[in-house]
Amino acid sequence: MVITLAFGATAADGGLIAGNPLIEIPAGTFIFGRDDGPENERPRRELEGQAFAINRTEITNQQYGLFVKETGHRAAFYANHSILGLDDRPVVGVSWEDADAFCRHYGLVLPSEQQYERAARGTKGSAFPWGDVPPGNARANSGADACCSGDVRDGYPMTAPAASFADGASKEGVLNLVGNVWEWTRDVYAPYEGGTAAGSLGLYRVLRGGSWNSDPNHLTTTYRLAYDPEFRFSANGGFRCVRSTP
Repeated sequence: MVITLAFGATAADGGLIAGNPLIEIPAGTFIFGRDDGPENERPRRELEGQAFAINRTEITNQQYGLFVKETGHRAAFYANHSILGLDDRPVVGVSWEDADAFCRHYGLVLPSEQQYERAARGTKGSAFPWGDVPPGNARANSGADACCSGDVRDGYPMTAPAASFADGASKEGVLNLVGNVWEWTRDVYAPYEGGTAAGSLGLYRVLRGGSWNSDPNHLTTTYRLAYDPEFRFSANGGFRCVRSTP
């Protein structure tokens, strides 16, 4: 099944996760990493990427709640929170294993860092999904200028609905790839090529994209956050899934 969405996006399958279709990302060359940022984002290089499909939005509380009901998996930590637990908001308070289990239940997986960057940066290596212009208040749900607290300049003190900020969509029509919530990737945190990574290698997974309480330094398509995969109490960390194309 193939359906067409706004932004010229193509949905690979509208039925895997209700209300959250997979958006096709075609194969081809793309830019990964950067040379003018933190050491753990280097080096910048051009890679040949395989086609894949990625959820249009972060997984919501409603979608995660259905998974819990179907499988008996534990609920998200903030499932009953007055704001963070709203049905249309991205689910938060989930560990890496919780996120991984959700994706696998639907025959999907968490995105790799390379898949995240291709979806978020396009083929030219943009700083943001929409290009290189800073987000302002209309393109992303972010925090105060000084790390790390939320504000209401973008209309939301904490998380925003997963389908919000259409002006911040990627070229293929994927929403909120920066801002709203950090997103788990399937990769273990390690240096790209020849660099050094802070912390003990192999102990952390990588979060991408920044969140509702991120300052501008954390709100780019290349920023890498090493995080304890067992921690499930974060109010600003969620995920989405991908399907790789053979």
